[in-house]
Amino acid sequence: MFSRRHPYLHFMLFFSSIVSVSIIVISLIVVMGIKYSTQDDISDAEEKVGVVEVKGYIADPQETIQDIRRYREDKSIKAIVLRIDSPGGGVGPSQEISREIQRTLQAKKVIASLGVVAASGGYYIASAASGIVANPGTITGSIGVIMGFTDIQGLLQKIGITPVVVKSGEYKDIGSPVRTMTDSERTLLQTFSDQVHRQFITAIAEGRHIEYEKVASVADGRILTGENAHELGLVDRLGNLEDAIAWAGEMGGITGKVSAVYAKDKKHTFIKRLAESSLHEIMNQLSAYHLFAGYVL
Repeated sequence: MFSRRHPYLHFMLFFSSIVSVSIIVISLIVVMGIKYSTQDDISDAEEKVGVVEVKGYIADPQETIQDIRRYREDKSIKAIVLRIDSPGGGVGPSQEISREIQRTLQAKKVIASLGVVAASGGYYIASAASGIVANPGTITGSIGVIMGFTDIQGLLQKIGITPVVVKSGEYKDIGSPVRTMTDSERTLLQTFSDQVHRQFITAIAEGRHIEYEKVASVADGRILTGENAHELGLVDRLGNLEDAIAWAGEMGGITGKVSAVYAKDKKHTFIKRLAESSLHEIMNQLSAYHLFAGYVL
């Protein structure tokens, strides 16, 4: 007699189930978000090593600079580890981070820990540190400058589009994709690239205390393993992040167990971090194949 549910009751039970499942899912996301944002909390040890992470394409240096500065001014932080997982990025941003590291060295030691890849601009900022630790298989090196341009003039002609450019100077539209590059423009860009390349080599030579010529001999854009870099003197030790933290603690004068605290962004939720991690992966792949226009390290 009561084996068949009333349609209204059936709907209410179904609706309640959906609501219950939704609440559980939301609760899990919230819990995971809280766990993610607080997973770096450590014991109340008085002396710690601060870890600053540099991930993906180096474009905006401000967050990294702020984290480094905060740890530099924090008296409980005795040394800093810069964890780098980056294929490189913009020249200016890399130089800004490098400059902040140099400023920090006047107060505290900074150890660079190279992850999966720390090449080009990623190695540029590492070279400013007190010491560098890399995995034997870390992809590093790639000391060079690249400028990429695309000529779509033939494509525009096929579809009947004629670009019209009004400019105030001969080189104002240099690198334009709608016309062939002139010899004088190519010379100008090559000179520009060579100048930035010299800056790159000089920064490494000064930061690593290596002769300019020795750095220049491998500064042809080639990639190196962490093991190769170690043999060349571009890396001090082979090891992982924990080894870098232990070394930083030692250099910072910490006795006993070394506690590490990670820079946290309280604005980041679990979902936002998940989305950003996917974006970082896309950026890594694109920059690895030099698909970005402009000049990068």
